[in-house]
Amino acid sequence: MTYFVTGGAGFIGSHVVDRLIKRNGVTVYDNLSTGKEEFISQHYGNQFFRLVKADLLDVTTLAKEIRGHDSVWHMAANPDIRKGTESTIVDLEQNTIATYNVLECARRADVKTFVFSSTSTIYGRAKVLPTPEDYGPCLPISLYGASKLACEGLVSAYAELYGMKAWIYRFANIVGHRATHGILYDLVEKLNENRAMLEVLGDGKQQKSYLLVEECVDGMIYGFRHAKDRVNYFNLGCGDQITVKRIVEILLHEAKLKHTKVVYTGGESGWKGDVPRFLLSPKKMAKLGWKAKHSSEQAIRQAARIVVRERLKRHEETWTPVEEQ
Repeated sequence: MTYFVTGGAGFIGSHVVDRLIKRNGVTVYDNLSTGKEEFISQHYGNQFFRLVKADLLDVTTLAKEIRGHDSVWHMAANPDIRKGTESTIVDLEQNTIATYNVLECARRADVKTFVFSSTSTIYGRAKVLPTPEDYGPCLPISLYGASKLACEGLVSAYAELYGMKAWIYRFANIVGHRATHGILYDLVEKLNENRAMLEVLGDGKQQKSYLLVEECVDGMIYGFRHAKDRVNYFNLGCGDQITVKRIVEILLHEAKLKHTKVVYTGGESGWKGDVPRFLLSPKKMAKLGWKAKHSSEQAIRQAARIVVRERLKRHEETWTPVEEQ
């Protein structure tokens, strides 16, 4: 089996590569705009690994490099929801058009299976919580969510028209090793600038689901091996929530900072396009035979330890230890 992983040097994509390469040939296709070579450098020298540094909007290169693969795992996307609000073409180009390019090149190369990383933001402000996969209408409130919903439509249509099998995964918030964005990453970067005061977007009451990146990849691979429909679509989450306020408490404890003043900017949402509360129903994956092993709080605590270890700069003059609980 040979795999073509777009965005394979990114946060989630690099973990996908780690898992797929154990018995198979893997080509990573990444422009390294947000991905990092250090995330995949452990595979350099492996005869089953290949890195192509190129953009998905470069159709000529994409069409050439995708040939000869059995399966495409399309993990590449604009990872920053807020960036799409500032520049409205970003999500259209990097998500929707890029996905079309990958699908079309996969069709021409006669690729038989296609795995797509989608998002919980396609549901918008869902009125049903926990939200099942058949909830509708899906009315995204961000251009990121809208672009991913469009991508899902393209994946479904290509699968039905051209004989592919497809897997669509709608992620909760993914956290853990190699994260390049997200709440923990952003908060630690702020702490690196100022230990005394931590600004937190919103009122702290936002409630969302979090999933460890290793478990996210576990779920994707399990679904790929066990779901047999032409188009398979699943929520990937743990089935519970945690508030932003609790996340901040956990992070400061793991960072051993007890005198940092927390200031909330206020408002129900952290930014324009932010869904303040969501909870994915994990029942469909559970029926297939898979469920997450960690709760949202457990995932956040484990990820907080990682981000503190990997990214928090130690300024001794402002470092105030607290006793372990």
